[in-house]
Amino acid sequence: MDEIIRHEGIVLSTNGELAHVEIVQTSACAACKARSMCMSSESQQKYIDAVMLEPMKTGDRVEVEVRERLAWKAILLAYILPFVVMMAVIAVLDYATDWSEAIIGTLSLCAIALYYIGLSVFKHRLQKQFTFSARRV
Repeated sequence: MDEIIRHEGIVLSTNGELAHVEIVQTSACAACKARSMCMSSESQQKYIDAVMLEPMKTGDRVEVEVRERLAWKAILLAYILPFVVMMAVIAVLDYATDWSEAIIGTLSLCAIALYYIGLSVFKHRLQKQFTFSARRV
């Protein structure tokens, strides 16, 4: 069964069937009652374009949702695969060459840069897969 991740936000603008939504993500510390004493509370504003499931206008409070499966896929593409690419380049170059660690490290970082450039080339294709939906609260 595919779980759904939900966050509340406010519609900043609408464009056709898309709503530009601001979500305020808070850490566990930000919700703590003692946050004013320890000064470690933090929150971040995120901006998401979501497909409107019903008509909305600027200022509406909405709930943005995405399937958990897509969140795991995003983690795989953004963090896990680049790490695997970096480690593979390091392992292959360390085994196959007698280059210094500085050169191998630099080339592994270049490989990660190429990986992210490749992701940006397929950005439109990925955006079709990673869709958020919004409904009024």
